[in-house]
Formats: sequence, C-alpha cells, structure tokens
Amino acid sequence: MAKDITTTTRRTFIRNAAGGAVAVGALGLPMVARAAAAVKVGIVHPVTGWAQYSGSQCRAGAMMAVDEINAAGGIKSLGGAMIEPVLGDAQSKPEVGAAEVEKMAEAGVSAIVGAYASNISLATTQAAAKYGIPHVVDVGVSDKIVSRGLTNTFRFGPGFGAITKAGVASFLAINEAAGSPTKTVAIVNEETTGFGAGIAGIMTKGLEPAGIEVVEVLSHPTPNKDFRNIVLKLKEIDPDVVIPSHYYNEGVLFLRTLQRQKVTPKAIYSVLGGASSQYRFLAEFPDAAQYVMDCNHWFDPKNPAALALKKKTEDAGLFYSYEVFLAYTAMMFTADAMERAGSADREAITEAMASSTWSGSIMPYGPTKMENGQNTGARPLVMQVQGDRINVIHPPEYAEAEAIFPRPM
Repeated sequence: MAKDITTTTRRTFIRNAAGGAVAVGALGLPMVARAAAAVKVGIVHPVTGWAQYSGSQCRAGAMMAVDEINAAGGIKSLGGAMIEPVLGDAQSKPEVGAAEVEKMAEAGVSAIVGAYASNISLATTQAAAKYGIPHVVDVGVSDKIVSRGLTNTFRFGPGFGAITKAGVASFLAINEAAGSPTKTVAIVNEETTGFGAGIAGIMTKGLEPAGIEVVEVLSHPTPNKDFRNIVLKLKEIDPDVVIPSHYYNEGVLFLRTLQRQKVTPKAIYSVLGGASSQYRFLAEFPDAAQYVMDCNHWFDPKNPAALALKKKTEDAGLFYSYEVFLAYTAMMFTADAMERAGSADREAITEAMASSTWSGSIMPYGPTKMENGQNTGARPLVMQVQGDRINVIHPPEYAEAEAIFPRPM
C-alpha cells in the first residue's frame, strides 16, 4: 500500500520447530524474528495539471513494478524488505515537484523515481541532491538533467540529444531506401520545458549535410491550445516532411489540426512526438494517426517480458505508453540497485546505481553502463502507425515492418 509521509510498523509471529508460537518484540524472550523493515521509495509525478495524463501513466507504471517486486519477495538482500511507495503530486509545476521531494526527504525515502517532464525533473533532482537521495529520472529528456554534475541523478533512458541523433540517422536511412524524395522539412517544436528547441538545432545540423533544407522552425509554448496559425504557415511553405516534437496534448491537437486543414506532407516524422506513437491516440483518432512515424522511447517488441507488461497494462484498462514502461523500468532499476547494495542507505544505493550492469530491462538497451548518471546503452526506436498497429520500422534488428514512405495520399 502506498503511503503519504507516514510510517507503519508491524509485529509478527513465527512458529518454532515444535509448532508453538513465539512472540515478537517482548523483552526477556528468546531471539526475536521481525519482518524486514520496508524500504521507502518516493514516486513523484504530475498527476494533476496540464501533464496529468502522462504523469498518471508514469505513476501506474512505477506502481506495477512495485507490486511485482513485492510479490516476488521484496528486496531479498535486505531480508525480503518490501518497497513502500511514498507518492507525490508535482501538479505539473517544477516548484511543487521540488516541494514534494522535501517532504519525501523528511519521510526518510531511500530513493526517488520521477518526474516525467524535463522541467519538473530538473527541479526534483536538484532538491534530492541536497539530501543525497538517489533520483532515477524516468522520462525527462533534457540533457541538462545529467550534465550538472549531480552525483545522485541517474537516467536509464536516452536524452533528447541521443534520441535526435538517432532520429536523424534513421530518417536518412528511411529516406534513402525510398529513393531520397525529401528535399525540404519544417520543424514544429515546444519551447517551454527544455527539449524542443534543442531537438530543432540537432535536426537542422544533421539534415543539411544530406542536402535536406530546413525551411522553417516553428516553436510554440507548452501548454498550447491552438495550432491553426502554425498549420496555416505549413500549408504556405509546403515542406516535404513535417517534424514535430512536443507533449501528448499538443501532439494530439497538432496532428488533428493538420488533418482538418488537409495539410498532407510526404511524411510526418516526429522526434519525441507526444502523441505520434501512442496507442491512445491511435484508438481515439485513427485517421489522424495513420502513417505517422516517430523516433521515441519504445520497448523491445521481441522481449516476452515487455509483451507481458503490455497485456497487464491493457488488462488494467490503461494504454501501454512510453510513460508506463519507462517508469516501470526506472523502478526496476532502482530495486536492482538496492538489491546489489544490500542496504537502504542512500549513499550505498547511489554507488550501486553508478556501477550498475543490470541487463534485465524490457527496453532495447543491453547491459546498463552509467556515465555521469546517463545510461549510455539506452537507445530509441522508430515506429510507424500502420493500420491498427504501431510497428517498429527502424533499426532493422528490431523492425516489425518496413516503413511506408512516402505515405499514401
């Protein structure tokens, strides 16, 4: 059961070899057998405010991992200690996320998992650093998160720099395989939380040597409730490919506005597209989603454990989104570090995370290798909506289907 900021203790009874009960905790009696003390882990996400959907998905993924870990016997090197989640709501505001970490520090958490958005993760990791609490970032992709020298901060998934570079390479390969039909692109990016503008710069630098001109970079705030002017501009400049980068709500609105305004480029190839590779978007707006490609976080489609988690998520009435499997993985990575540390001590867990070689992930990463808090083995995949499926189309070793490009008109 998740706790707020309170602690509970439990007395237990065991049976001796003769079948008699031995009381726990009484003075003057033989050696006492105690249930292993629970290890508190903070789970902080924006479960209200503009990012509440994604934050709630993250919380669900983290809690599924907690349930699995506890059902399997807890942290065995700590005598079967259960993980006791301490939940926090960042309310989609960095300062509130930092305040939640302060509460968690006072509650005695051994580690923290969170906090979805880049700007919130920047605040929560900074707050955790004051107390030496190891903080595993689940989704936040801004590379500033791991470039500030905070020894408590770890990110298991890739940041926007690595994702964008992979996105450029994959797009060039897909474009070449199709006969190189792309001459011009336009980039549409968020500019509020710290990753969109960076993506635009890397994409421009990567595409131009291949003879592909970035004709326009159109930025917007987060949250944003109207894309009509941006889409009218796209209709005017008529690029071969549109490359969007933003969060879920903006992704849905942008792609639906393209559809309503009948803007039909040869491809929509998003990088960290908030809606582009989301089963929820495909279920609710299948026509707007068709043939959209996306370089993003994705599970290994050939990993049985990844598919089992997908089924469990869907059986719970949820969509299997990157928020779910990234938060799930971040919690599993945290538990593995506690297992190897054999301790609930924050410093010991931090050291275990820094030296981790964990290879039990459902992601297409291989063994963990942390450098300055970043898992250097982390990689994105490229997906495309094809009919009622989201298929991996690149790189070839993970591909389930070939890219449909240019998309049918």
